[in-house]
Amino acid sequence: MSLSVYLAGEIHTNWRDEIIKGAADNNLNINFTSAVTDHDASDAAGDVLGVEQNNFWRDHKSAKVNAIRTKTLLEDCDLMVVRFGDKYKQWNAAFEAGYCAAIATPYITLHAEDIIHPLKEVDAAAMAWATSTEQVIEILKYVSRQ
Repeated sequence: MSLSVYLAGEIHTNWRDEIIKGAADNNLNINFTSAVTDHDASDAAGDVLGVEQNNFWRDHKSAKVNAIRTKTLLEDCDLMVVRFGDKYKQWNAAFEAGYCAAIATPYITLHAEDIIHPLKEVDAAAMAWATSTEQVIEILKYVSRQ
């Protein structure tokens, strides 16, 4: 079975690399995609459309340019894994989870127990909640079984 898995959320740790390596180590036929994880590049995505003096409009244009990529990849994926870290609030990741719920794309949440409460609605629509990348890899192994 071939899967397309979108990796969303927190960009400050190597959780994506751990999942990709785990999938490769288990010979899983998975194509991984993601948003642009270079924070500065993401913030500047709309700058090609012209310099803005007001940060709201710069962020607005960049969000729309980023959404071209995100929307396309989310609509093409079979499954999303969304990581919520403890240091920063991933509002965009919560939005992506809601988008997946709206278009009936299954997703797995990945986060620590201490943020269960603020993510209760996101977790309620998820197909699974994992606390480690190892758990995510085990789910991917199971889902990929022939």
